[in-house]
Amino acid sequence: MDTSSPPAGPFAVGTFSTGDGPAFPGLVTGEQVLDLRSVPALDLPEPTTRALLERWDDVLPLLGEAAAATSGERLPLARLRVHAPVEPRQILQSGANYRTHVIDLAVAHEPAGGRPAEQVRAEVAAMMDRRAAEDQPYMFVGLPSSVTGPYDDVVIPAWCAKPDWELELAAVIGRPAFRVTPEQAPAHVAAYTIANDITARELVFRRDMPEIGTDWLRAKSAPTFTPLGPYLVPSAFAGDPSNLRVTLRLNGDVMQDESTKDMIFDVARLVSYASQTVELLPGDLVLTGSPAGNGLHWGRLLRPGDVMEGTISGLGVQRNRCVAEES
Repeated sequence: MDTSSPPAGPFAVGTFSTGDGPAFPGLVTGEQVLDLRSVPALDLPEPTTRALLERWDDVLPLLGEAAAATSGERLPLARLRVHAPVEPRQILQSGANYRTHVIDLAVAHEPAGGRPAEQVRAEVAAMMDRRAAEDQPYMFVGLPSSVTGPYDDVVIPAWCAKPDWELELAAVIGRPAFRVTPEQAPAHVAAYTIANDITARELVFRRDMPEIGTDWLRAKSAPTFTPLGPYLVPSAFAGDPSNLRVTLRLNGDVMQDESTKDMIFDVARLVSYASQTVELLPGDLVLTGSPAGNGLHWGRLLRPGDVMEGTISGLGVQRNRCVAEES
């Protein structure tokens, strides 16, 4: 694992294991991890980070005390396996939420001999201005079964011809949220983490049923298509979610490097919007969309052997190798 980009703040929370042992919630301080099963004050009903999030308002000060204490066995981070930091019940995903990204994708999807690129850019920019004015984000549902760890392999299915990367900021719900306002929404976000929303580009649009539109099930839901983590960084430490740097490197080359300032709808608006329909529960994820610089823009999609390294300022780093599905 790579710890060269440590999380912001005095501590973060993650899910770890030693060897073949069971996964456990851990408190990350520097290069060490405190097994939170050993902290009696937490009184966890089950040894998971989701159990922490269920009582986040009460747990957060206890985590601060545990981080500052000298008692408790600390395990070297380098010797632990790092799992996805939480198992969400629900994943709500925002699409077309970065201005430059949407314009680039529209140009890339324009068929040969179609409209000039500048015309496409102008039309899509006007469309996004209208969306922002009408205050209507676009969201869809992801599957928790697609989640994998921040250092696990991403398996490219045999049927996937155009796998692409989409590094995203993910908000992690603490307090349940149902029909909350944008002003209320930040109080329901316990932490932030990194997600990479891998997409089979050739399957996004149903060519056989254009009137139906997108097919997110096939395009985004394969196992390992959502690398998550490495950690949950409490929102109090993560900084302004509308001013974080999102960077993805492919085999060392920078592909995405954009600020969350380019988002059309901010985290508060997305959480509020999702909560008008769905009751968001502790541990649920709200993915905020991907900035410019995807493979379709570069004309270079994922291949077996590729290594993706994703960072968001203050949230750490994830690294995933792409492998072909075994026949």
